Amino acid sequence: MEDRPSYDEYFMEMAHVVAKRSTCLRRKVGAILVKDKHILSTGYNGAPKGLKHCSEVGCLREKLRVPSGQRHELCRGLHAEQNAIIQAAVFGVSIEGSTLYCTNAPCVVCAKMLINAGVREIVFSGDYPDDLAKKMLEESNIKIKKFK
Repeated sequence: MEDRPSYDEYFMEMAHVVAKRSTCLRRKVGAILVKDKHILSTGYNGAPKGLKHCSEVGCLREKLRVPSGQRHELCRGLHAEQNAIIQAAVFGVSIEGSTLYCTNAPCVVCAKMLINAGVREIVFSGDYPDDLAKKMLEESNIKIKKFK
């Protein structure tokens, strides 16, 4: 019998590979949006296109000792989930009804975007310290699954 990974294992491993492109100094995150077992888009956290990466200019949140999960507005980077959503939009790909595979649980900003985009399921491996995100996702119709 073949030792094939499940689809969750397959896509989560890909999300971890995508995270390797991250330029964040604090947390490397990868995200993949999938529908009907096909990848729609990917994203990793980092500065907007054409701007200097945190690895080049440093991290303001680190300098100010901002705890993880707080003061997102001080970060020059976009989150992996945001970049996956933006990539789909740029190429005209609907992500409604898709599944997000992400190396970390979403923050509240990403959670709100995923809810409004019509994502139906989120599979994540690492935790993220954002109680409001957890609460809002519990209120939504999105299925949440921690990957083991």
